[in-house]
Amino acid sequence: MKRVQNILERKGTAVSSIGESATVLEAAREMNRQRIGSLVVLKGDDVIGIFSERDILTRVVAVGLDPATTAVNAVMTTPVACCKRESSLEECKAVMTELRVRHLPVVDEGRLQGIVTAGDLMAFEAKEHEHTIEHLYHYLYGTSP
Repeated sequence: MKRVQNILERKGTAVSSIGESATVLEAAREMNRQRIGSLVVLKGDDVIGIFSERDILTRVVAVGLDPATTAVNAVMTTPVACCKRESSLEECKAVMTELRVRHLPVVDEGRLQGIVTAGDLMAFEAKEHEHTIEHLYHYLYGTSP
């Protein structure tokens, strides 16, 4: 069974984060600079929420808040759904589907150790299918890889 650890081995453990007192404008600029859809919100080393493009749309713009003066911790998604390195990819997909989220921080022993996104899951599965197809091709046609 494939696990979160398998994805982290391929993509690395870097996580983009922001402090809880940062403004929405600062967070949006950082997300734009990095070309990402979310930031993990930290209080010290503790994960206290996640801030995403959806939060900007539904909790800031749609209700007329000023991004320059609104703190991320006032509009972030909390509590945040997390997974562990040993979580199965099936468990992650189920959580994402049930909660309608696209990002799961990886937290083990109380420490942020990575992040898994819906895109990561799709890319991992595509690569796995690619390997399977290649092996089947070589098996069927008697060629070596």
